[in-house]
Amino acid sequence: MSRVAVVGAGTMGNGIAHVFAQSGWTTTLIDVAADPLARALKTIEANIARLVKKGAVSGEQGAETIGRIQTSTSFEDVRTADFVVEAATENPEIKFKIFHDLDRVAPAGTILASNTSSISITTLAAQTKRPHLVIGMHFMNPVPVMALVEVVKGLNTADETVARVVEVVKELQKVPVEVNDSPGFVSNRVLMPMINEAIFCVMEGVATPDAVDQVMKLGMNHPLGPLALADLIGLDVCLAILGVLHEGLGDDKYRPAPLLRKMVAAGHLGRKSGQGFYAYRD
Repeated sequence: MSRVAVVGAGTMGNGIAHVFAQSGWTTTLIDVAADPLARALKTIEANIARLVKKGAVSGEQGAETIGRIQTSTSFEDVRTADFVVEAATENPEIKFKIFHDLDRVAPAGTILASNTSSISITTLAAQTKRPHLVIGMHFMNPVPVMALVEVVKGLNTADETVARVVEVVKELQKVPVEVNDSPGFVSNRVLMPMINEAIFCVMEGVATPDAVDQVMKLGMNHPLGPLALADLIGLDVCLAILGVLHEGLGDDKYRPAPLLRKMVAAGHLGRKSGQGFYAYRD
């Protein structure tokens, strides 16, 4: 198994393609349009250049990594893949259609993994005729840096599929942690209520965003405050995950803060839009 197709060329998709290619996999990065693919390649090249500058990889290794990545706007290129990772936008209907299409074109026996941060793996698997081969493979952002990958077992995911994905994660020099399918899995079920409560603190005038983040960094030894982290994740993504938690678990403790809804409606999405709880010039 050495050929991977990564579907979705956004922040997570380009990072996932990067780590697979860096680990020796022939990598096809697929998106619906050429522009996201061009931006993804530019990001990967910049990230590799930083690694070369730091001495983490050689110039030759960096060039070989880039050389293993090809791009495509056609799902038909999944036909040659030994392994597939979906990393499209966190929208259930979009992911359902992607999994239906992947099931149609991917070779029989090919594992279909999803990088979803909160959507049910069991429900994604139900869009296919191979539910035993569908699994969650939840990378953390930024993918090239963060060690954790949540390996999420759906109701019908085969034990053999879990075992193979654990092997793949280790091949990528990441740390696999196995969890069962549940809204938000473990990472976001624990993280998002903290972020949401930090937003309530700002909304209610308890403290400024910087003060909230300072308390968590200096008092709880977090490397990044919850509001700066929310900006990094994307406030729209945080809102979507909280919505899944609120609906899936039926508990009002997951109700998104009205300020979060307002900021997303205004287009203040964090780093990717240049404005969130903080302003970003780059």
